[in-house]
Amino acid sequence: MDNEVLVKVEGLSKKFCKDLKTSLWYGVKDLVSGVRGSSEERELRPKEFWAIKDINFELKRGECLGLIGHNGAGKSTLLKILNGLINPDAGKVTIKGRVGALIELGAGFNPILSGRENIYNNGAILGFSRKEIDSKLEAIIDFAELQEFIDMPVQHYSSGMKVRLGFAVAAQMEPDVLIIDEVLAVGDLGFILKCFKTIDAILPQTAVIFVSHNMPMVSRICSQIILMDKGKVKYQGENVSKGIDQYYNSFLTGEESSLVYTDNSISLEEAFIEGVEPINGIYQVSWGDTIQLNFKIKNLTLSKMPYISLVIYDKEQRGVAEIFPTGQQLNDIEYKGFIDFSFKLNNIYLSKGIYHLTFNASESKSFNTYYKIHKAISIKIDHEEQMWTPFLLDSELINFKN
Repeated sequence: MDNEVLVKVEGLSKKFCKDLKTSLWYGVKDLVSGVRGSSEERELRPKEFWAIKDINFELKRGECLGLIGHNGAGKSTLLKILNGLINPDAGKVTIKGRVGALIELGAGFNPILSGRENIYNNGAILGFSRKEIDSKLEAIIDFAELQEFIDMPVQHYSSGMKVRLGFAVAAQMEPDVLIIDEVLAVGDLGFILKCFKTIDAILPQTAVIFVSHNMPMVSRICSQIILMDKGKVKYQGENVSKGIDQYYNSFLTGEESSLVYTDNSISLEEAFIEGVEPINGIYQVSWGDTIQLNFKIKNLTLSKMPYISLVIYDKEQRGVAEIFPTGQQLNDIEYKGFIDFSFKLNNIYLSKGIYHLTFNASESKSFNTYYKIHKAISIKIDHEEQMWTPFLLDSELINFKN
């Protein structure tokens, strides 16, 4: 049924105790006093904290909810409650239909059983008959690309093999609700792309809850978003881009550069963008801008100019671009002086997000590195659209015929 609400979460809260001994004592006291975990919300006792506090949302068939936030924000606790692994202290969860969950690497698999036996076990838990599982078995094995290893015990699988089998079972069983945690980060790129193609195919019949630190992935599939921070909702809504913006803004703390290598022949004294004042150490730049990068180098022992190059990394530390500025003259220079470099970077078409520039000085292009430092300059690209890919190229429609 269209627009059917498959997941409804009302006032969900869960608290934990930081100390095992205290936690056991509280548990005994609660049993004696007759307090049942989800009966009513109570005040925190010493050493207790809210893992999640007052979470509310509805998810309909065909919708995908992105859950984002730093480690410790409460995402995994929320997922475990949704999947029935732990009980809440307050609130209510209503889920209709079958739930396929990919929460922790290998979770739900019996390690001493083979991949094939685990497929039957998981299918049975989801309520499928053996005949129904038989009909899906080959499709699951093919999707997981485990034909040669399907009868091997799962305990001997690599992390990538476990992810492939877990996703294959969760997706091919056609669940009403599909819960996906960060486990997709373990797979190789080819398999991840195959997973997203499958999610696209099953999404119209499914409600998907997707947890990730990879914002391009979140923007790729999610129709609504919840940004969590220390157990509470910081942003919630259908404006996925706004939620991702707030997530990125939480990183605006001037992450310090880190020296990777030096032979003590030079050092980088200054790195900045001309005419732009940084906010907490990060330069705000609009998409399509042309900027001037300025570097001041202290020469300690070199007799010739170094060759300067840059690598741009995104927030997930993936290299997305290299810069080899043209026109560099590797002339003789004086010892113990300062060298100023200025490069113009034309029309930045990086998609929205935070990027870090790694500065590299070498004898010549890609040969004999003298000095390398990560996060020499950090920039935040502003744009109204959140992209799945690292580049948003400038284009315009010049001809259209109907």
